[in-house]
Amino acid sequence: MERSQGEAKEPPNREGIAAIARCYQGFDPAMYLRYNYTPPRADFTRTDSIVPWKLACLHQAFTEGESHTLVDVGSGPTLYQVLSGCEVFGRVVLTDFLEANRRELQRWLAGEQGSFDWTPYLQHVCQLEGRRAFPLTFQLVLPIDVHQPCPLPPGSLPASGADCLVSSFCLESVSPDVASFTAALRRMGSLLRPGGHVLLIGALGESYYMAAPNVRIPVVPLDEAQVCSSLKVSGLSLLRLCVYTLPPDMRVGVDDVSGIFFVKARKP
Repeated sequence: MERSQGEAKEPPNREGIAAIARCYQGFDPAMYLRYNYTPPRADFTRTDSIVPWKLACLHQAFTEGESHTLVDVGSGPTLYQVLSGCEVFGRVVLTDFLEANRRELQRWLAGEQGSFDWTPYLQHVCQLEGRRAFPLTFQLVLPIDVHQPCPLPPGSLPASGADCLVSSFCLESVSPDVASFTAALRRMGSLLRPGGHVLLIGALGESYYMAAPNVRIPVVPLDEAQVCSSLKVSGLSLLRLCVYTLPPDMRVGVDDVSGIFFVKARKP
């Protein structure tokens, strides 16, 4: 992909980026999933639970159009964020910087015993979309580094770029400051074809999250105005912004997040 106009040849704050990368060496996929993707944050009987809110936002966004290639930027060990896209995109690509997260996703794809049980998520999405079966169209799990000029391995995407990108809780948690977050967003946008869409889910007011019992990952605290500003600087046109505020019992001590944003944007 071509470098966006005006992008620096070197990533900003390389020392800060390297420090965060070192923090991630202690990331435990199983613990992260337990902290964030089990009740109360993933309680499908509650309309105010975090995960059902995110799935509803994604369901609405994915039903507004269809195309060929969907790329999930920074999947982590999760795949809920692409479930609604599996029916409308012919090719779904999962990506992550950490080998441990890519391995966790591949374990689930291979049906290995002991992998995280995504069945409640699959059932909930099927209910949202009024269908019984679930088309599993994601097969590729690729390495990615949003701080590099070319984040994906060469040849991963069509020459024109992806039709849609989705990214959840990635950019703000791998960036040491707002400038790095914005630069990563710009590089992410370079993977997208003109006219394509970005679906972005992220944390508001968060300064850290726990990736294991003794592993604390720093996060860039964002507000709605900063998200909008970074989108504009990155050459993306905002189409929709939704905000979720955490109820008190969703603040379970594994982070200090106060809210979540959902963005749908378009690359002109």
